[in-house]
Amino acid sequence: MSESPIAIFVPGRINPRVLDRLKTVFDVINGSVDALDADQKNRVRGIAVSGKCDAAMIDAFPNLEVISSFGVGYDGTDTAKAAERGIIVTNTPDVLNDEVADTAIALLLNTLRQLPRAENYLREGRWAKEGPFALSPLSLKGRSVGILGLGRIGLEIARRLEPFKVTIGYHTRSQRSDVGYTYYPSLKEMAGAVDTLINIAPGTPSTFKIIDTEIFKALGPNGVFINVGRGSSVDEEALVVALRERTIAAAGLDVFFAEPQVPAELIALDNASLLPHVASASVPTRNAMADLVVDNLIGWFKDKTVLTPVPETPVKK
Repeated sequence: MSESPIAIFVPGRINPRVLDRLKTVFDVINGSVDALDADQKNRVRGIAVSGKCDAAMIDAFPNLEVISSFGVGYDGTDTAKAAERGIIVTNTPDVLNDEVADTAIALLLNTLRQLPRAENYLREGRWAKEGPFALSPLSLKGRSVGILGLGRIGLEIARRLEPFKVTIGYHTRSQRSDVGYTYYPSLKEMAGAVDTLINIAPGTPSTFKIIDTEIFKALGPNGVFINVGRGSSVDEEALVVALRERTIAAAGLDVFFAEPQVPAELIALDNASLLPHVASASVPTRNAMADLVVDNLIGWFKDKTVLTPVPETPVKK
């Protein structure tokens, strides 16, 4: 690297490990784009971001070369603008696959068996005062599960489901040749054939609010919906109505449309299990994600290679 430290811009909050490691190698500029002067903007050659990096932010830096995004989802980054300018974009796949898949299974079990409510019942002293907790109306036994998005994480979820002796199907844009699970050419067809729908699809224009009233009706009154993908994939108002009117039986959600804002109507429902976007939220996994953010930046400025470029980016591994 050059004798003068390369400047990396960090907009807003990011995992502290990212900042700690960046500061040992780079000159870190943390804060708002609007607060930077022209000299600082000219010096910035990389961005480390957790969240939004839109076209305006990208265009604010004339010498920007690389954007390293914290998370497997990178829909907050304008990859089209980056590609137009020849700017590399990276994300943090694989290192969080197991954690997210584990959380998806846990959320499914919590939703079906109402385990958090049962624990609260015990902690509140109600078991001793009122007797046994009520039987859960739903069970995983004998269920058929459809997975929307059978990429890296979706495949890990499917593999974890196999020992539960459920039937497994999936919908993606194209059928995979390396799995034996049932392929459905459309989301609606899959929703009509299964009683459990797990969303792990990325947030893209093509997945925006695709899980809607029509899908919930197809899923049916014994249906359970689990979302560990993106909140933008769901018509949240339609979901509230489906749960309230028992169009579907229950839902387990780790992501929301306008998080961290969660609709009061969802919180009030007793057939919804809700988590605050914690699917990858363990110290070991977040540390691995933070390291990958930094390692991508170090790699680029060391020898113009990155570990995990996104498909839209103009570089190969």
